Amino acid sequence: MTPAEATEICRGMFPELIGIEFLELEHGRVDLRMEVHTGLLAPNGYLHGGAVTALADTACGYGAVTTIGDDTVGFATMNLQCNFIGTALSGFVHCEARLAHGGRTTQVWDATVRRDDGREIALFRCTQLLLQSTAS
Repeated sequence: MTPAEATEICRGMFPELIGIEFLELEHGRVDLRMEVHTGLLAPNGYLHGGAVTALADTACGYGAVTTIGDDTVGFATMNLQCNFIGTALSGFVHCEARLAHGGRTTQVWDATVRRDDGREIALFRCTQLLLQSTAS
């Protein structure tokens, strides 16, 4: 899948709504970014944790898409954890997701969200359930 194809799939949906841009998609690795703007800020003026989590979860979800086989019809996030260690007030935040475990029915993904200056603002891990075809 190319970044342009991923962008087209998201047309009119949540990733497009919050401004996620697809930079690179390859087997087991995805790189995305999102511009920080007032619509993504919490009332305290900092980047909302939900926006950061959405960026990382989207990266991991599209990562799963890059790895699933013909017998897999989709995936669903089963579990996620996001540890916030900083914030961003402007510019872009970048997310790189990498496959940590690729099993037959589950995958574990790690993602790091960074500011433009490279400083980490969140460490993210999620488990994806791979949905198998019931057809024999």
